[in-house]
Amino acid sequence: MTGPKPVVVVGDVLLDEDIEGVATRLAPDAPAPVVDVTGDRRHPGGAGLAAALAARGGRDVVLVTALGDDPASEDVRRGLSGRVRLLELPLHGTLPVKTRVLAGGRPVVRIDRGGGTPGEPDDAVREALAGAHAVLVADYGRHTAGAVRPHLEDAARHTSLVWDPHPKGDPPVPGARIVTPNAAEAVALCAGGPVAPPGGSSSGGSSSGGSSLGDSSLGAFAERGAELAERWRAAGVAVTLGDRGVLLTRPGGGTPMLIPAPFRADGDPCGAGDCFAATTVAALADGLLPEEALQRAVAEAAAFVAAGGAGNPDLWHTPAVPGPAGTPSADAFELAEGVRARGGTVVATGGCFDLVHAGHVGLLESARRIGDCLIVCLNSDASVTRRKGPGRPLTPAADRARVLAALGSVDAVVVFEEDTPEAVLGRLRPDVWVKGGDYSVQALPEAEVLRTWGGQAVVLPYLDGRSTTLLTRRAARAAAVALKSPDG
Repeated sequence: MTGPKPVVVVGDVLLDEDIEGVATRLAPDAPAPVVDVTGDRRHPGGAGLAAALAARGGRDVVLVTALGDDPASEDVRRGLSGRVRLLELPLHGTLPVKTRVLAGGRPVVRIDRGGGTPGEPDDAVREALAGAHAVLVADYGRHTAGAVRPHLEDAARHTSLVWDPHPKGDPPVPGARIVTPNAAEAVALCAGGPVAPPGGSSSGGSSSGGSSLGDSSLGAFAERGAELAERWRAAGVAVTLGDRGVLLTRPGGGTPMLIPAPFRADGDPCGAGDCFAATTVAALADGLLPEEALQRAVAEAAAFVAAGGAGNPDLWHTPAVPGPAGTPSADAFELAEGVRARGGTVVATGGCFDLVHAGHVGLLESARRIGDCLIVCLNSDASVTRRKGPGRPLTPAADRARVLAALGSVDAVVVFEEDTPEAVLGRLRPDVWVKGGDYSVQALPEAEVLRTWGGQAVVLPYLDGRSTTLLTRRAARAAAVALKSPDG
């Protein structure tokens, strides 16, 4: 196999249908709301949604799932075309269709139809899993994972495997790196009973009701997570707790790690669990530690819910744009032209980035999520000296560019000599220009030049108390103290 290894998603695809409307009256023959339909959307759900989310940013994703020749299967194929590569198992029966009727954005009723049994995998499935960079199992209780279980057991021995379980599905294979049940699933899996529906979600979700969970204390969920990790012989179990975040537990107990949600996300939780699992496996594929991967996944899931969840039409109306084919050091101008030609959104940001710190990393990660590529416009050494004074930069431009290009959020870096990046922006013509929260859009000198081609300047939140100036002052103070000490 040549080229970068793909992320492989294995699981049960559903067709999700949202019928939207307004309800202002009750039916005359029953105390039931009458919904006047205003819209109808259909899109891949279950493992199909997870695979599409894992593929955001141009990641190569292979989806192993069972599809048939029914209309719902054809809808799923069309919805995933250009986003992921399909490896199909035969489906004996019809694809499940889960229809939500919503009034004012809130579910009124859900209707489930269809269902079938997956057939046997072929050699292409075995080869895909053998060559995977990381694997996600999105189990929806339809036993696609069971059909390919021997190959998943082999994959868990050589790569990171994330398993999003279902109480009616197959148990995770031994050696899974992270298993991601939500709160209701963890309770049901430990009790051996049916799962309480997590917030009425049709495609999973990390939100869960409280009253049906029994003891919902962190201690109780820590015990459940450790019990499941022991049972499944998993390296870790991450129980998603809705607004409280995620609790990471290990086999054998010990102190769990709580990763809180960055903010309370008021929105549709449908598909939040898929977003969480897909982000986790993508982060592991990028080389992040499990704790780092889960932190990124919690933030992404919160943003996903706030944006409307799986019912957000922008998820599927946005053209399927493959990401940059090259490395992060690819030519910035060719990259921008290529992404724009495919209908994608070019995002750019700029600065000195003399000492890359947590504030920079958070800003760059947030900026990358806005569009389909992120280009950093980097002040040259002479430009930094003019802006910051003698003694700056601390790090030469070549080294600064190399560090930035190594970040997973950065697709290309371009160095400019001027004091401000208007000239290079005129060549890049980004759709969005991003700066940190210590600016205002009105004060940005770049805002005016962006308006000439319809670009938009935005300001993103910035971590307080993080700056290169503060770091250099702290280092200078530490050096002065060291010189005064007897051992200095």
